[in-house]
Amino acid sequence: MRTLRLKQTWPLHALIFPGVLVTLVFHVFPLIGFSIAFQDYNPTRGFLGSEWIGLAHFRYMLSFPDTVVVFRNTILIAGTKIATGLFFALLTALLLNELRSELHRRTVSTLLLFPYFLSWVILGGIFVDVFSLRVGVINRVITILGAEPIFFLGEKGWFLGVLFVTYLWQNTGYTAVIFLAAIVTIDQQQYEAAYMDGASRLQQACHVTLPNMAPVIVLMSVLAVGSILSAGFDQIFNLYNPLVYEVSDIIDTFVYRVGLLNAQFSIATAMGMLKSIVAMVLVLASFKIAEKYGNYEIF
Repeated sequence: MRTLRLKQTWPLHALIFPGVLVTLVFHVFPLIGFSIAFQDYNPTRGFLGSEWIGLAHFRYMLSFPDTVVVFRNTILIAGTKIATGLFFALLTALLLNELRSELHRRTVSTLLLFPYFLSWVILGGIFVDVFSLRVGVINRVITILGAEPIFFLGEKGWFLGVLFVTYLWQNTGYTAVIFLAAIVTIDQQQYEAAYMDGASRLQQACHVTLPNMAPVIVLMSVLAVGSILSAGFDQIFNLYNPLVYEVSDIIDTFVYRVGLLNAQFSIATAMGMLKSIVAMVLVLASFKIAEKYGNYEIF
């Protein structure tokens, strides 16, 4: 029976094999490297030859002043991105749903989705020029209007504003398309019943659209929580500079500088391992919250 079933389903197994292989190579096998966090690692000696020192690196890392700042920045930046990203994406999806013309809806959706596929290596170079103090387009306009130019990428408050605005510009369209796809699947009879009861478009959105989208909103929130400790390494790495380290340095950028630039592999691995543990706890907690308050069972 099992042989017969395998003969029938082998094409499906073949389809998932590349994904399984990528997961093993890039996510499972590298876990062996976590042993570096418990060693006085020496690249010339390797995993087997380096001395084991237990939790010494974790104790040092937790006593390091920058650790608190890095974790604080990561949580604040990622939390703000998640909250604003979901809000503006949901608002955009609701507005797109109000467009009566299918051509207009598809055109606007495509334009909003396009920035998501651009690399931050490219966008970083563009935004550095756009927000430049001397030759940036925005500062030229500010100067023409008679005001003093603003050092957007060098002042802490302005830098965070640029960070969030550029993030929303790139990612809002992608999440909005997902929400819009969920809106399209809602039974139209519910809208017709609400219309017959005299509900306005705003009331239909509040009492029909949003309740039906609750499972998708909960799912997107849970998925976002899983990456809350990432905070967007690509974006920050391509935009930040030493002047704004105090408010923009996150776990991933700290690990990059300590591990690769300063060759302190063990401390960087310990920081990355602690990040993974905290992220796992947050994801499990979000599963429970989704199940309790959103009536959405993940497992």
